[in-house]
Formats: sequence, C-alpha cells, structure tokens
Amino acid sequence: MPKVIVDLSMSLDGFVAGPNQTLDEPLGEHGEDLHEWAFAAASWRESHGHSGGEDNADSKVIEESVARTGAFVMGRRMFSGGEGLWENDPKATGWWGDEPPFHVPVFVLTQHAREPLNMQGGTTFTFVTEGIEAALEQARNAAGEKDVTLAGGASIAQQYLKAGLVDEVQIHVAPVFLGGGVRLFESLGDDRPELELSRVVDSPTVTHLRYQVQKGART
Repeated sequence: MPKVIVDLSMSLDGFVAGPNQTLDEPLGEHGEDLHEWAFAAASWRESHGHSGGEDNADSKVIEESVARTGAFVMGRRMFSGGEGLWENDPKATGWWGDEPPFHVPVFVLTQHAREPLNMQGGTTFTFVTEGIEAALEQARNAAGEKDVTLAGGASIAQQYLKAGLVDEVQIHVAPVFLGGGVRLFESLGDDRPELELSRVVDSPTVTHLRYQVQKGART
C-alpha cells in the first residue's frame, strides 16, 4: 500500500536547517553540510542532471526513494523561500531552475493561489491553498500506486505528524552540529506519534534511519 513519508536530513543536534536562513542561504548557516552525503552520490547527481558521483550505500538509498515516490508535498518556504504575494517573490518559479530534480508532480502548500507551473523534466508544481489534507489528497491521486514524500520543511512535517497522516519517517543523520536553526521534531504536542525502527543503513558520511509510525498506539 502506498505510504506518506517524511524524508529529511538532520544534524546530530536535531536541526534540519541552520540559523539565519536567507534567500542566499535558504538552509541557514552551514545548513548545506546536512546534504554533503547526497551531493556526492551518483543517484542524486543523476536526478539533478549531473554525471559522476559515488555508487555507494547512500546513492542506493536515494535511488530507492526516487523509485518509490510518485508525488511530493512541500511548503512555500521549501519551494521558494518567499512569502506574501507571488509577484513579489524573487524565486517565484522555485530554487531549481527550468528543470527541477523531482520529475513527478509536486504540491506546494501556500496561502496565495496561482496556476500550476509546468517545468521541464516532468515536474509540475500545483499550489494548494486548502490545507494539508487537500494537498495530500491531490498528491495521492497523482502518485497512484507509489508513495507521497513530504519534502519539507520542518513545519510541514510537524503538521502532518500531528494530524496522524504520516506512515513512515526516514531521517538521514549527518555527523554535524548546527547549534541552532530549525528543529524537525518540535511542536508536536502531547499526543506525539510513536515510532518503530525498521531499518538502519550507515556509511562514513551519514546514517539513514527508517521508522514506521505506530498509528493507534496511544490511547
């Protein structure tokens, strides 16, 4: 059965972005250090239109995620880093240029409506103003028999976790300390989800942890 998956890189001290996020540094200070393991992987480079890279355990984890994902959901800040009216957003077509690396439908949660954005390489950005459940319903319809991946940021992951809509959490723990920034597991409230570890894949640069969300575990 298709799943809804949170899939994010995280520092050892629990941050998915560093402090002082800006348009020039959307992941905050040293935030890109969280993704160095991915930048070196052959499958990541291929999805971004580059050659080379290492065909290692990290690359196989990325390859697996790409193969099983039929649609993405993300927040406005993840899409462009902006806020407010779209005509005032300097990154109104996203961070990734004319050919984003997703190659499947992407549903962007926003408070400001706009027409879908069709990009090269099979990525279509659809902008959803009706909330997280509406975005997930559209993503599930688009994904078919494949999974829906929640690509971030942390606020989006928290909202779906609090609503009990997540089936699996995959965290790529990088051996770095950011010392501040945006925490992933924050503001979950008293009724926090219970997780069961289902897989560990390690490498010299990152540890990939997969958890299944135990729905109905709390009474």
